[in-house]
Amino acid sequence: MNTARQIHMSIAALLFVSVACASLPAISTPDTGVISTAAAQTVIAGLTQQNTVQATPSAASTITLTSEQPKLPATETSMPTHTLTQTFTATPAFTPTLAIPLISVSTATNCRSGPGKVYDMKGALLVGEFAEVYGRDPGNNYWYIRNPHPGSEFCWVWGKYATIIGPTLLLPILTPPPTPTPTFTPTPFPDFQARYIRLDKCNGKWWVEIRLKNNGALPLKSMSISVRDKVTGKIFTDITDGFTNKDGCLAKTTKDILASGATYMLSGPVFNYELTGHRLKVTITLCSSKGQKGMCITKTLEFKP
Repeated sequence: MNTARQIHMSIAALLFVSVACASLPAISTPDTGVISTAAAQTVIAGLTQQNTVQATPSAASTITLTSEQPKLPATETSMPTHTLTQTFTATPAFTPTLAIPLISVSTATNCRSGPGKVYDMKGALLVGEFAEVYGRDPGNNYWYIRNPHPGSEFCWVWGKYATIIGPTLLLPILTPPPTPTPTFTPTPFPDFQARYIRLDKCNGKWWVEIRLKNNGALPLKSMSISVRDKVTGKIFTDITDGFTNKDGCLAKTTKDILASGATYMLSGPVFNYELTGHRLKVTITLCSSKGQKGMCITKTLEFKP
């Protein structure tokens, strides 16, 4: 029994081995030369393909060369910024100062509220004084100045007797104010009006009578009057402190001071012949102090009695 069983088991083992051998693929001994040749051909083909792609890339493929850079942490994505703390001493900026032109006059000149005689008088620019110039009229005939005397802060002065020191091209051209209705305003320097009235006489002596009016703000205290007969060429002169009037042969009056706004009839020097029909030239100088001192102003008249 055991023998039969062993026989059966041997047959079964043989059958199993046969089936297993039939299912396995055939195993052949590898040819090392063939393997080496195939590997070399594979490497050459790869290199050839790589060179071909680099030299003439096809339209169907895009090659992007990327240079790998080490990635920085999020806080180092940009260059570090350093804040330098330094204390500087500020240098004062140079600001150029434009010189303001200065004006002076060779003859005392009225300063008015506008550029013209129709404007009210606001002051005067006297000989020896300087004033700052801030503007001009369109014709460059009048200058807008700072008033050197109390009253209006600015006024216009005529440029006929003026000398200006400093740049004037940059001065603004100012529009004249509306023309006012002229009113009498005393000037801050001596000024007067003189008008011939008549001839007077006494005992063969002749003289002219001149009506004076003080138009200035200053009182007048001395005077000189000169009368020249243009027919005979004779000149007669009186120089006095105060003012004198001779009323024919009746009386003689004097006045020490001719106040601002006051009027007075002044008698001229005496001629020893009749002056009727003779052409006369009268020159009068009035001063603010005695002895023909202080501020003085002169007026001239010509007439035929």
